[in-house]
Amino acid sequence: MDIRQALLDEHSTRQTAAIVDYIGCDEARFGELMAAFFAGPYRVTQRAAWPMSNCVELHPELIGPYLPKLIDLLKRDDFHNAVRRNVVRLLQFIDVPQQYAGKVYSDCIDLLNDPNEPVAVRVFSMTVAAKIARSEPDLMNELRLVIREHLPNASPGFLARARKLI
Repeated sequence: MDIRQALLDEHSTRQTAAIVDYIGCDEARFGELMAAFFAGPYRVTQRAAWPMSNCVELHPELIGPYLPKLIDLLKRDDFHNAVRRNVVRLLQFIDVPQQYAGKVYSDCIDLLNDPNEPVAVRVFSMTVAAKIARSEPDLMNELRLVIREHLPNASPGFLARARKLI
């Protein structure tokens, strides 16, 4: 399968599943997906984000070499929100290495606090921040305060995730 061409041909649940099945746990094939993701153009990056997060959900070990570049995308606003959504989503499925934990936590708090971010990005950010904060009581207390600030105007999805975390 030519992953780049598959991304261009069709953007659907079926196509995403086919790409994920083709990649499996193969590092080289995942590398092809990531090369397409980072090379663009915009449409390819957007479409590659979905199978990327699904692959990492199944095989978290695949993302290691690409993690620094992906973390840098959390603060960028020149991508479709599907890219940020899928990057934050995949962070839920990995143990963020200690050297990146502070930055990821901070970025997730910023995303969680941004009312202009889509609910999915905010909810995934909440989960990632909580996963990082579990070993640090002060961070967990901070996260609870941040979440509580947003409860009065929160969407049902936000409320459901918040209840699980606080």
